[in-house]
Amino acid sequence: MDRDNREADDSAQSGEKSTAICSNSPQADFTKRGRMAREAEISGRGLKARLVSFAREIGFDACRVANCAPPPHASAFRGWLRDGAAGEMSYLERGEDKRCDPQKVLPGARAIIILALNYWQGNQPEPEEGRDSALRCSEPEWRLAPQRGVPTTQAACGRIARYAWGDDYHDVISAKLERIDHFLSRLGGVQKVYVDTGPVLERDHAAQAGIGWHGKSTMLIDPTLGTWFFLAEVLTTLELLADAPQADRCGKCERCITACPTGAITAPHRLDARRCISYLTIEHKSSIPVELRTLIGDRIFGCDDCLAACPWNRFAQVSHESAFSARKATVGMALRDYLKLSDEEFRLLFRNSPIKRIKRRGFLRNVCVALGNVGDSTDLPALQRAAVDSEPLIAEHAGWAIERICERAGQREEEETTHRATKEDEVRDFPGENFLNPNESMVTSKSSCERDLLCNRLTSH
Repeated sequence: MDRDNREADDSAQSGEKSTAICSNSPQADFTKRGRMAREAEISGRGLKARLVSFAREIGFDACRVANCAPPPHASAFRGWLRDGAAGEMSYLERGEDKRCDPQKVLPGARAIIILALNYWQGNQPEPEEGRDSALRCSEPEWRLAPQRGVPTTQAACGRIARYAWGDDYHDVISAKLERIDHFLSRLGGVQKVYVDTGPVLERDHAAQAGIGWHGKSTMLIDPTLGTWFFLAEVLTTLELLADAPQADRCGKCERCITACPTGAITAPHRLDARRCISYLTIEHKSSIPVELRTLIGDRIFGCDDCLAACPWNRFAQVSHESAFSARKATVGMALRDYLKLSDEEFRLLFRNSPIKRIKRRGFLRNVCVALGNVGDSTDLPALQRAAVDSEPLIAEHAGWAIERICERAGQREEEETTHRATKEDEVRDFPGENFLNPNESMVTSKSSCERDLLCNRLTSH
């Protein structure tokens, strides 16, 4: 009986304590808030895991999250603009405030999802329609650079940046982003998605999310993808746990800086776009500065030199995205054949390609510069036609290319004359040795005269 009463009393006291804990005391509020925080964290982790799984399912190689906060290098970006290093890219200045504060892009956004897509196609691209060996060289870099204007059996070829070998990445990635947006919208999120088009400092946010680290070339580096990947961003109002950044693993390496043909990387993490070949052949809409034309070499759309120099690329794997496979139009045509294209033919040839954005005038301008650097006398007829093109930009650069080829032909003739004189001296000094082909002088003189006549005829128009 006494034991029953004690158990009843204990039960009553326990009930009083339970009632006290469930009241609106500070301890109860703290307990409730902690439980809710844990539930939100578990929910956030679950949501993020589902997002990452879905992103990989639709083809992205990485999916990570950054807090929706001002980018760390916003002030450096503003200073870069003030210095004029952006060149003609006025859209960067127009979107300056938004790029420095993502809340101005999507008010109420809580996270920025960063997605990466590998586009590496290996060192030996195969055009989708087969390779025309008569127009191509066998070098790994897919180019033929004739020496000092010497005619070759193969036509000179240009280099196009790897990212533009296949379909336009904007189209490929935008289709995937639509699916990401739909996935998040069903969970109650509001999004804005971008692929290299929106007012977002994407590499800053990508570095914060741990997609990679800032290389000294200003490009992002990932230890598994190297430098060959696209970035896309999704700003969302959903709460997602942010990922940690990666450590900078460049160390003392400056291969990317050394590799730049024009010295556009003026210091680690500092790029002067006005000297960058990618800028000059894509973003720059007017005449290419004469002093930079020879440095462009055979590049006709973009430049991969600083990317290719990175030693982390030894870990790069071939992309699983077939849309980025090389086309015959980007790795299977001679430079002079591009000059035959009309506006309609250009649009048809580069349909669904990022090259179409610079239009015929910009692309043929680049082709003329490349021919001026690596072309020979066999390219002069095509350049002659381009020199009277109705587009002044093309005509100007074609005229420059003709002059360059003729200069090289003249230099070659001088070298041949010197070489011939040396051999004649050797014959006189050693009459018993047949150092001189008796027909060589006549053949060389004839070919030189024909070349001079052709150059004179072309430049007189």
